[in-house]
Amino acid sequence: MQAIAQYQEMVSAHFNSLIAKREPNNLYEPIRYILSLGGKRLRPVLTLMAAEVFDVDCQKALAAATAVEVFHNFSLIHDDIMDDAPLRRGNETVHEKWNINTGILSGDAMLILAYQYFEGYEPVIFRDLAKLFSKTALEVCEGQQYDVDFETREDVTIPEYLKMIEFKTAVLVGAAMKMGAIVAETSQENADAIYDFGLNLGIAFQLQDDYLDAFGDPKTFGKQVGGDIIENKKTYLYLKAMEFAKPDEKEQLLHLFSIQPDDNTDKINSVKEMFHQTGASAATQTAIQHYTFKALETLDKMHISDDKKKLLKAFGENLMNRNV
Repeated sequence: MQAIAQYQEMVSAHFNSLIAKREPNNLYEPIRYILSLGGKRLRPVLTLMAAEVFDVDCQKALAAATAVEVFHNFSLIHDDIMDDAPLRRGNETVHEKWNINTGILSGDAMLILAYQYFEGYEPVIFRDLAKLFSKTALEVCEGQQYDVDFETREDVTIPEYLKMIEFKTAVLVGAAMKMGAIVAETSQENADAIYDFGLNLGIAFQLQDDYLDAFGDPKTFGKQVGGDIIENKKTYLYLKAMEFAKPDEKEQLLHLFSIQPDDNTDKINSVKEMFHQTGASAATQTAIQHYTFKALETLDKMHISDDKKKLLKAFGENLMNRNV
C-alpha cells in the first residue's frame, strides 16, 4: 500500500488527462471546472486503497475510482443548486459561475459518464460494480430527499438524522471501498467488511462535516462556514442542542431556525454559542469518535495482514482529526 498523498497524486494526474477538450464546450467546461477544483479526493483514494489492501495493483481500480469521484461531483453540483450555495472548495459553485440550467445538464452528463467508466471491466466485475453503484446512487438520492424534508420539519429525531447522513454520504464511502474489493476479486466476507468500515467512517466524516460547517476555519474548510445554520438545517448539532436545551434556550433556538435575515452574522454567532452552551458541540465530537471506533472494529473481520490493518486504522484516525 502507498501513502495517501501518492494515491491523491495518482487520482489528480488521472483527472488532468480526463478533462481534455470535448464538445459542446458549454456542457463539458463546467465538468472540467468542478473536477479541476480537486478537494480531498477521499472516495477514489479509498477505492485505490481497498484494491491494494486485497493485494491487487491499484491501477486496476482506477476506472472504478474515477466513476466514484465523477458521481460524487455530479451530486455536489446538484446539491449546491438545491442549497443555493455560493462556494464549493473555496471557489464559485457551478450554477453561480454559469447558471442553474447548465449545472443541471452538466451534472446529468456526469452521472452518465460515471457509469461508462465501468465498461472496461470483465462482465462479472462490471455486473457487481454496476449493481452496487445503482443501489448506492439511489440511496444518495433518498438521503438528499430526507435532508430536504428535514428543513421544514420540527420533529426530526437523531435516528432519522443518522439514517439520512448514512444514505446521503456514508453509503458512497462504503461503496467506494467495496468497489476496490470487487475489482480485487476478494472474498464476499472481506468485501462486506470493508464496506462496513467505509460506511461507519462515512458517518463519522459527515458528523465532522456538520461540526466544521459551524466551527471550521473558512480558509481551510473551503465552504461557507455557517451554511447549515443559514439554511436552517436540522444537523446533529441542532438536534443535540434541542435535546439538551432548557425551555427558554429551546424557544430561542426554534426562533433562530425560523428566520432568514438579510445579514446572517448575528444568527450564526448566536446559534454557535448555543451549540457550545447546551453541550451539543461536545456531544457531536463524541459521536464522531464513536463511529470512527465502530469503523475500526470492523478491521478484525478482514483477512488481511496486520500491517494493512494498521494503515487503515491510521487513515481512519487521521480523518477523525481533520480540519478541512
